[in-house]
Amino acid sequence: MTAAFTDEQAVQRRKAMRALLIRPLLVSGKDDDTIRLVRRHATELRHWLSQETGWRLQVDSDSVRLFKTAPADADGTHPARDGATKPAFGRRRYVLLCLALSVLERADAQITLGRLAEGVLTAAAEPDLVDTGITFTLSRRDERSDLVAVVRLLLNWGVLDRVAGEEDAYLSANGDVLYDVRRRVLAAMLTGQRGPSTVTATSVDQRIADLIHELVPDTDELRNRAMRHRLTRKLLDDPVVYYEDLATEERVYLVSQRHAITRRITEATGLVAEMRAEGIAMVDGDDELTDVRMPEQRTDGHVTLLVAEHLANRDTPVPLDELRAYVRKLAAKHMSFWRKGVTEPGAEDELLDIALGKLRALRLVKDLPGVVVPLPAISRYAVDEPTIRSAKGDKK
Repeated sequence: MTAAFTDEQAVQRRKAMRALLIRPLLVSGKDDDTIRLVRRHATELRHWLSQETGWRLQVDSDSVRLFKTAPADADGTHPARDGATKPAFGRRRYVLLCLALSVLERADAQITLGRLAEGVLTAAAEPDLVDTGITFTLSRRDERSDLVAVVRLLLNWGVLDRVAGEEDAYLSANGDVLYDVRRRVLAAMLTGQRGPSTVTATSVDQRIADLIHELVPDTDELRNRAMRHRLTRKLLDDPVVYYEDLATEERVYLVSQRHAITRRITEATGLVAEMRAEGIAMVDGDDELTDVRMPEQRTDGHVTLLVAEHLANRDTPVPLDELRAYVRKLAAKHMSFWRKGVTEPGAEDELLDIALGKLRALRLVKDLPGVVVPLPAISRYAVDEPTIRSAKGDKK
């Protein structure tokens, strides 16, 4: 085997690994080329993922599923959306998503949107759900819009295939849509450590905790391996891993093993480690392995970058009122380049909410009551005052 062939194989494996991290669920008809690529390198990918992360890779005839471990914390900075520019899912849409999946689990090979809606209404009438205060009638357009958003997310995931009709017709209450249900893909949706039917807890929080709970190994070697898995997952999933956010034993382990762990990640994915005193970020030079990009073009991207620059030069919490005033000032300055309405009363609230949402998702800021706290990684966006040097021979 020549060195060139070996190098090309490594490049293709890295490409396959990156594809799985970008889209952990691949389905035929949408991701055929990527599925073929993953299938060619499935043995090596499974080995690396098992050794370094504890994640499981399942390759079927018409789908590929990377079963990632659900995080234990309630991180709301990366919500589901039925499109990159669409509103984030809220509580009602998440409940609808779960109900829709439960209805599809018992459905035939095909289902209409109307029948799906009927099943969701029946499930929503269960006393345990009613007691939580969540109700659905789907008689209003906004409720139908929520169901359509859920369906479009399922279409994007490949759980459903549209056969006939359009969701817009259902929104207008003058049409229906027919779908194929892809049962193999549906069966691969849950990523918990155990089946829901084995969980006996009654409270929602405890049920979720039981679903994602991982057994604690009883030997030092296995505990270290489990710790390496957790830390590698964080470095792959989180924009920044701060030492102060880790348990003491995790922090000690990562500091001592950071070069070995990050080297293996770089070899497998192409991500490059940026190590600082406060923590580690795995940086993607191609800007592909993220759902939140910075910098971005257009109004929201420009506001976010300018707010980041402003916060990067502060080493103490910044009051929200001060940031609102700063955004109002920016809007007046850049109104000819930004979208219409940015100088209207209250517009600064929406602009600032969007900017801070992106900065939170990138672990660049955190919130305290009434203030925003800049985190260490935001320093990369600091802009120093320009230094003007005189030309050679000029008088200073």
